[in-house]
Amino acid sequence: MSGRGPGTILAPVQTSDFTYELPEAAIAQVPVEPRDAARLLDADTMQDHTVADLPALLDPGDLLVVNRTRVRPARLKGHKVPTGGSVEALLLDPLGDDRWTALVRPARRIRSGTVLQFGSITAEVTSDPVEGRAVLRLDPGPDGIEEALEAHGEVPLPPYVHVPLEDPERYQTVFADRPGSAAAPTAGLHLTRDVLRRLEERGVGVASVDLRIGVDTFRPIAAESIEQHRMHSERVTVDEQAVAAVIATREAGGTVVALGTTAVRALESAAAGGDIESFDGPTDLFITPGYEFAVVDAMVTNFHVPGSTLVVLVAAFCGPRWREVYATALSRGYRFLSFGDAMLARRR
Repeated sequence: MSGRGPGTILAPVQTSDFTYELPEAAIAQVPVEPRDAARLLDADTMQDHTVADLPALLDPGDLLVVNRTRVRPARLKGHKVPTGGSVEALLLDPLGDDRWTALVRPARRIRSGTVLQFGSITAEVTSDPVEGRAVLRLDPGPDGIEEALEAHGEVPLPPYVHVPLEDPERYQTVFADRPGSAAAPTAGLHLTRDVLRRLEERGVGVASVDLRIGVDTFRPIAAESIEQHRMHSERVTVDEQAVAAVIATREAGGTVVALGTTAVRALESAAAGGDIESFDGPTDLFITPGYEFAVVDAMVTNFHVPGSTLVVLVAAFCGPRWREVYATALSRGYRFLSFGDAMLARRR
């Protein structure tokens, strides 16, 4: 391919090119308090900051774009009917007609036709699980599904986080108001109302998009080369207000800063034709080295799982220096993954 999209790849790019050694001790198990005390590494100067410093690191006229998605309490614990055997389900995507794709376990003991009970929610399995995934038809009872999930569901944490949260809201951003994700836009977890206020005082605009994050986002790529990887699809909404803010920022010479890789993918998906336009639909955009960015000039992002599509995106954005940035962060004791620290990178 050429032009926008994944750049021209002349030879297979090995997934191993995007792995690195991540010590278990570097994986953050709990978030820092307060949120904006998270460390922030400037990828250009290699200077250490905290997220509280972000307003001073951006210029008046810049635009920060956040993902306002909210993590759905989609992890359900219950039992099989009528045997009473314990089961769990993680709802992933609504398919319409009360049907959802879900991760179920123990998958080996669940078949099409099995009935599951999660509080007031009754679920009929309508397909045999494949790699742990099945389709469930849900009856939420007297309330709607979102209300039933709030009553009976739990917010799912990433599999590498082994310490329960004292407050589930700590896995939500302060601007989250659109339920639909299976995971949080983790760079956004660092922002506070005070940081947002100081951004406004600095003259930095804030716009929002909505990308509903699926669990596949954080998984390592299984294929030997990135060309063989099939990117999962996620729902994106970039409204006219966000588009207008981006265009105005660009026309005034400001920098468009994406808060997190999900904001990057949302904005770039809305510019698939070269110019950004309002967009509401699925995206399977896989940003790989050689990709020509149309919208995003800088990004704030956490440090990601080795060999994941997120590391590939960071490599596409930063170039080969991503390894130096990650190595520097590790050597300085930065905390990695969802509850970890962050970096500020500017596109060159």
